[in-house]
Amino acid sequence: MGLRITKVYTKTGDDGTTGLVGGQRVRKDNARIESYGTVDELMAHMGVARMHLAGESSRFTDAKAVAPFAELLEYMQNLLFTLGGELATRAEDIDPRMPTIRAEDVAFLERACDAYNEALPPLKDFVLPGGSHTSTALHVARTVARRAERHVIHLAAEEPVSPHCAVFLNRFSDALFVLCRWVNHAMQIPETTWRHKMPPPSLPG
Repeated sequence: MGLRITKVYTKTGDDGTTGLVGGQRVRKDNARIESYGTVDELMAHMGVARMHLAGESSRFTDAKAVAPFAELLEYMQNLLFTLGGELATRAEDIDPRMPTIRAEDVAFLERACDAYNEALPPLKDFVLPGGSHTSTALHVARTVARRAERHVIHLAAEEPVSPHCAVFLNRFSDALFVLCRWVNHAMQIPETTWRHKMPPPSLPG
């Protein structure tokens, strides 16, 4: 809690290694680095989605729905920071006081998924990303969440990782899919679904 960042670059990683929370040096292409690095990427995409939401909030048909939705995205982004810190620490170095992903966090994502899905029409076909900027950004985040999940599963095959981590990322991507649909619905933007028999469009000339 007393952390002070006084210098951004350290030059300690110029040899292609980086330090884990426990102090160990590992290669930057290590499975653990790939895992928490992808979670960091996901967290950045969540920030983009929050930025778009701020710019599109006037499009909501129910203005009262904006603030809770914005708070949810920020809360999910904070959970990702917790996950990144856990993945940056080997199991044997995790301090009991360190915040980690718990079964309760997975359960919260499931409740959020169910709550926002309640207002949506039944899904009759695959949804193509698009519509609002917010929804599209959340779709990108959803795909990164799936990639992060794959990296964590790969890491777990090499060394001990809490089983909650991969499950959390799986539910995170599920929740994002629902939120992608919900935010377009809240702005009354029709969904674009997969047309497997769509005829080719006309071309110029």
